[in-house]
Amino acid sequence: MESIEILAPAGGFESVIAAVRSGADAVYVGEKQFSARSSAHNFDPGELKRAVAYCHIHGVKLYVTLNTIVFDDEFEELADAIKTAAEADADALIVQNMGVARLAREIAPDLPLHASTQMSVHTPSGVRALHEMGFKRVVLSREMSRDEIKECAKIPIELEVFVHGEVFVHGALCMSVSGQCYFSAMLGSRSGNRGACAQTCRLPFSVQGQKGGHALSLRDNSLIPRLGELQEIGVYSAKIEGRMKRPEYVAAAVRACREQRDFGFITDATAEMLRGVFSRTGFTDGYFSGRIGKEMFGTRTKGDVVSADEKLLSSIRAGYRDEVQDVDITAAFSARVGEPAALTVTDGALVITKTTEMNCEAAQKVALSVEKCRAQLSKTGGTAYKMTELTLDLGDNVSLPLSAINQLRRAALEELDRARSVRHNYSINPPKKFDFKPYRRKSNEQRARVTGTKLGAGFRELDLVFVPLFADTRELERLKNEGYNIGVEIPRGMFGREKSITAQLRKVRSLGISHALCGNLGAVYLAKQEGFTIHGGFGLNLVNTYDLLWAEEYGIEDVELSFELTFSRINRLGGNLPRGIISYGHLPVMLCRACPNKSAGISCKSCKNQSKMTDRKGKRFPLKCDGGCTEVLNCVPLYIASQEISNLSADFNIWRFSVENYVEKVETTADFNRFSMLKDNFTRGLYRRGVE
Repeated sequence: MESIEILAPAGGFESVIAAVRSGADAVYVGEKQFSARSSAHNFDPGELKRAVAYCHIHGVKLYVTLNTIVFDDEFEELADAIKTAAEADADALIVQNMGVARLAREIAPDLPLHASTQMSVHTPSGVRALHEMGFKRVVLSREMSRDEIKECAKIPIELEVFVHGEVFVHGALCMSVSGQCYFSAMLGSRSGNRGACAQTCRLPFSVQGQKGGHALSLRDNSLIPRLGELQEIGVYSAKIEGRMKRPEYVAAAVRACREQRDFGFITDATAEMLRGVFSRTGFTDGYFSGRIGKEMFGTRTKGDVVSADEKLLSSIRAGYRDEVQDVDITAAFSARVGEPAALTVTDGALVITKTTEMNCEAAQKVALSVEKCRAQLSKTGGTAYKMTELTLDLGDNVSLPLSAINQLRRAALEELDRARSVRHNYSINPPKKFDFKPYRRKSNEQRARVTGTKLGAGFRELDLVFVPLFADTRELERLKNEGYNIGVEIPRGMFGREKSITAQLRKVRSLGISHALCGNLGAVYLAKQEGFTIHGGFGLNLVNTYDLLWAEEYGIEDVELSFELTFSRINRLGGNLPRGIISYGHLPVMLCRACPNKSAGISCKSCKNQSKMTDRKGKRFPLKCDGGCTEVLNCVPLYIASQEISNLSADFNIWRFSVENYVEKVETTADFNRFSMLKDNFTRGLYRRGVE
């Protein structure tokens, strides 16, 4: 890699122009559907084709985002979106969903795939899995440190890292690991995994008596000053966030990245310009530098939200108003009496030759001069081309109208535009019919997931109980010897812990425990390597039949379906892979590497894993830490009655215990169905109301 790619956002065509003319190496955009920025303008088929052509003419790549979860009833529209991207000649698809990736390979097998940050990949094992699956690039979770990114860079796949902006939500760095935030969905059915986040985390949340706190509000992300480090450790692409931002921001951010990369510093004028258009007073590089504390948190002040003045915006627009001539070409022109005039242009790779329809005639008065000919052919203004060399071969006493020369030049450059705009010519297959045969359940198992090893007698009657991977191995051995059917749950947040997780998996396996609950791709990969029977967790966000086909092919035994699915959608899913639902528990609505307690300077020692977070209405959300990440749990538990479960095409249901004293409350399996743990109210979650 010669230098790190500068990747710019574009919510509309004007932002594409701003990015390209400001020096971006690549641009990413969203189609009208299936984009994690659903409120951005995004691109219809005609706009997308125009944007790709404009980028390619300038030697810039364009990637298309299809980075949301997609349901079975949307697959026809999804197939059209993939086909549209391939027909437009996009350079890659950015996807969250394994089912989307699978369908994309069927329709356009040569179209490269990038794994979105929504895939929650944050370990070398996750990166390695995607590399082996044929992905070209991984957009890493933004919570990773420099050393963690460096470990991933040892794998021969392109890595992309966010370097500037407010990531995913409008206002500040997203608090949750992307792809693992269900807060907006649970509270208002607006799913972040569907690009409809309602920015719940921008609301006031307090911890341990704190007043007026914003425990879920982080400062904006900025790694621009560290582009050199990123390139040095092997990062391929530096990604700027902002598909919902105005073109002036895109231009300023790209310019800052270009200066930092090319010169090693940002000029004062550009820095001031970026501050003015971004309207922020505080940035953080806490994840990258490994300083995950109180200094990462911050809220916008009144001064932060003042709009950039028109004078500043106008000065930024002036910088990309005119077409940039960034493609060098050479040309050769010949004109002889009795023959058509000919013009050949080349960009060093493509060669275009055009001839006049008329033959050149002998001059009656004034012959065509070298000076006039050169002047007309050198007029490349308004195009991407800069004439660096022009060879003229004029015969004696040649006459040719200047209008014919101008037309020849325009025709040659337009043909060069068309040739440069198409790089791939993908083969495109017609999609199959999506008439999935609904699955019929094969069993009716009852399972549980717990946070400790002190289990009541009722747990012995369950088909499978998942305990924490890092539980004391003596306790695990005791449970196994006492007749509990146990497996282990690998943490969903594995940042920097891959070696210790692998070592613990080997210890557990040596005890004869062979089942593992895996909530992310990295966990699946490690468990597979160590010979475990793999049970896919809800964190994999499996929501459609193609997801389940992928999981079966990858060797997963069965899966917890995403709780963003409705019962009706669950019953329409196809495939042969056994599947189940979470039927009880305080659902995790966020997975955070920066613990909310840190916003108030609360130490782990004083927390003792018993903290709760309070919203403006007095509702309390438990915070549960596993030593690496913190789960924010919903304020009320989910509860689905057994009679409802009996009508589902699901092979098992799982009770998810996180805060309950289940030793006292569960002595027989019948206790699970008696509302015995529902002290106050409960929710049926999204199984009935669904998500946007």
